[in-house]
This record gives sequence, C-alpha cells and structure tokens, in this order.
Amino acid sequence: MAYKACNAIVLEIDPELSAAEVHGMATGMLCISGQAESAFWLAELAFDKNSMVSENTDTLIRLFEETRHLLSNDEFDFDLFLPDDDVPLADQAEALKNWCRGFLFGVGSAVSASDVPENAVEILKDIAEFTKLDDNVDGEEDEHALMEINEYLRSAVLLLRDELSSDSNHIPQNGE
Repeated sequence: MAYKACNAIVLEIDPELSAAEVHGMATGMLCISGQAESAFWLAELAFDKNSMVSENTDTLIRLFEETRHLLSNDEFDFDLFLPDDDVPLADQAEALKNWCRGFLFGVGSAVSASDVPENAVEILKDIAEFTKLDDNVDGEEDEHALMEINEYLRSAVLLLRDELSSDSNHIPQNGE
C-alpha cells in the first residue's frame, strides 16, 4: 500500500490527521486486542464510513487489516506506515511523531493506565518522548537517528503487543 495515496485519502477526510497517525492508532488498538474492529477504529477517527467514498473506505479498511495481519504473524514483517525515503527528512520526522501520537491514542482508547504492566509503561514513556522530536532535521546523522528510532519502535510495538494483548482486553465493537 502506498503511503502517499493513503495519506491523500486521510487528508481529504480530516486535514488534521495523516496516514502515519491513523496507522499508529490502528497499531495501538491492535496491540491491545487483535480482535479490534476496523469500524471502531474509523469511528474513533470520526470517519463516517457511510459518508466516505466506498473506494476510500476499502483502502482504509485494507490498511487496518494488513496491520492486523503483520502484527499477528511472528515473521517480524511489521513496519511503521511512513512516507518513503525520497520525502524530505523533516516530513519523515513529522510523520514519525504523528505515528507515535496515533499509537499512544490507540493504546489509550483501548486500555486504562492502571492495566499497563510496569515494563510496558517504560516503553510507552519512550514513545511519548518521540512525539517531542525536533523535526528540524537534515543530514546523514539525523537520517540515521530516525532509522534507529524506527527500528526501536518496530521492536517496541511487538513487545507491547505481547505484554498488553489478552483476551481480557476488549475494544468496543460496533454499537457498544
């Protein structure tokens, strides 16, 4: 799935969001419950799937379901949905910050802070710190730092999925 095309759909629906942020939210929700529904995710985003063009709805649902699939397999294929490397570094940094914000929102929409194990809290604090990254970046050193953060986040997501996911975590479904 192409980031640029998905981002255009998201921006058309809500100019305050990005594809990175909505993917982060989906990832956070799915870390808590692999049974989370795309309809709940769209509702949390305040996206009315009944008023969206069917093709756009299908694209977003496909993003959600691909995220579910990548998180549920043990092949370590999961990756953050971010702009391609040919996008300016500052835009990549902004997207990374947005992804982190979305992830934290997704986790927070699905679990209360009192239910989070201590070691998971530390990882979530790290992710919260990444929302404060300086997006005034340029050069090879900053590019390398963003790559390292991305790799940390990939690993952190899978650790959090294992720590936080359980059958007792219930994300509301349609109509709940």
